[in-house]
Amino acid sequence: MKKAASNKKNLPAQRLLRSGAVTAGATFMSRILGMFRDIAIAGLLGAGLSADVYFFANRIPNFFRRLFAEGAFAQAFVPVMTKTKRDKSEKELKELAAKSAGTLGLIVLIISIIGMILSPVVTAIFGWGWFEAWYKGESDADKFIEASQLLRITFPYLFFITVTALCCSILNIFGRFAVPAIIPCILNLVLIAAAYFIAPHFADPNLILAAAMTAGGVFQLLFVLPFVYKTGLLCLPRWGWNHEGVKTIRTLMLPALFGVSASQLNLLVNTVLASFLATGAISYLYYSDRLLEFPIGIFAVAISTVILPALSRVNIKEDHSTYEKTLDWGVRLVLLLGLPSMMGIIALREPILRVLFMRGAFTSDHVLLSSASLIASVSGLCAIMLVRVLVQGFAALQDTKTPVRCGIISMGANIVFNLILVWPLGYVGLALSTALAAYVNAGQLLYLLYKRKIYTLSSYSLKFITKALVAALLMAYVVRRFAPDFNEWISMSTLQASLYLALFVATGAATFVLSCLIMGIRPRDIKM
Repeated sequence: MKKAASNKKNLPAQRLLRSGAVTAGATFMSRILGMFRDIAIAGLLGAGLSADVYFFANRIPNFFRRLFAEGAFAQAFVPVMTKTKRDKSEKELKELAAKSAGTLGLIVLIISIIGMILSPVVTAIFGWGWFEAWYKGESDADKFIEASQLLRITFPYLFFITVTALCCSILNIFGRFAVPAIIPCILNLVLIAAAYFIAPHFADPNLILAAAMTAGGVFQLLFVLPFVYKTGLLCLPRWGWNHEGVKTIRTLMLPALFGVSASQLNLLVNTVLASFLATGAISYLYYSDRLLEFPIGIFAVAISTVILPALSRVNIKEDHSTYEKTLDWGVRLVLLLGLPSMMGIIALREPILRVLFMRGAFTSDHVLLSSASLIASVSGLCAIMLVRVLVQGFAALQDTKTPVRCGIISMGANIVFNLILVWPLGYVGLALSTALAAYVNAGQLLYLLYKRKIYTLSSYSLKFITKALVAALLMAYVVRRFAPDFNEWISMSTLQASLYLALFVATGAATFVLSCLIMGIRPRDIKM
């Protein structure tokens, strides 16, 4: 009997680990394709004027996507839908799904149309330096004109990806994590095809890439709909602003628009300031940000995605211990994966950029310039990953106001850091500011969870994280110590450099795992 009870108790932990592994695996596939997409775009556009403009037009709708789709909406929608699924009838669940889709869909559709019509205004707000150059008739005026044109093409992507994200949230509630994690693969495939086979044949490849982004959003939505149909929740969207469930979702969602996306808002602030810097600044920040997003997308998103429904199912008043253990597990696991990712990217920053992007219009100078911003931005990786998990601790309790307060303070800190660092360090200062602001955000969330007696970092996890940090530092030293210098890397062929990089990545991974084992970390330590 005791053995059976023990097995039953371990079942949620096993499910979480399995769901996390499935999500991470599917996300890894999409991130690999995302890397091929960025390789194709780097070879096509390099890191000059065209690249700056394209990445600007790409970043704005993606920023709103993270606000309305993947971020605030998911944090508000998943707990409410989970509770409705558990406590109410199937008819009420369908009604909530239909009215959530209708309300959110119409609002985002209106925002998308306004964004298209007022694209010059949006470009002026987020690219003030370019607008100023256009107004004064200076050389950077072309950036403002082209960015406005591209933004008009990319803004509809916001509508399609928001509805897709709602569908993915429904699948997550039913414990189906693989399909939502695969969805980004579709957009990446469309952009890869456009960058390699279509855009090179046109005078302005940016127009083709912008159109491909919106087309990818359409294909993503069409792909996910059959899976939602299988859950029985594919309903005709209806307006439901005053529906009880929708009111709860929007009440939770509005403050979370800032709280969950503090790092994205910080990146937008960086974009505004970068528009005043020399040509290439936005591109260098983009390429370093893309490498930062790789571990975030694979590990942090996977863990935070599976932990939210798990936390939402726990009644914290009746079973506080399980709630705390679940959140502690998320913190422990995200840092076990984040620390070696951060130190590994820092140690191999130039080789990574050389192998991935140095071809076509992307030169060795671009590698060095991008690596400078990469080391600054990746230093905040663990904080950004930790925020993803800690925010879920509040979201599962339907508290979105606390993360928004932390996010606003973090934004303020980012602006202060920017103003201090941008003039002496340029675009590197902007990247470093975002990293420092992420630590401010994570520190606040940890402190408030502790102060409100929701979650305290256990001494067990503290020892675990310290060991992981020592192992990651040792790994970085070994890799950096024995890797060739930059001149040797750029003299190699791409194939040779790729093989060398793979060898050093494998060496680093082996060093980290061996160091963890020597210090006493075991596979059982990542279980709750």
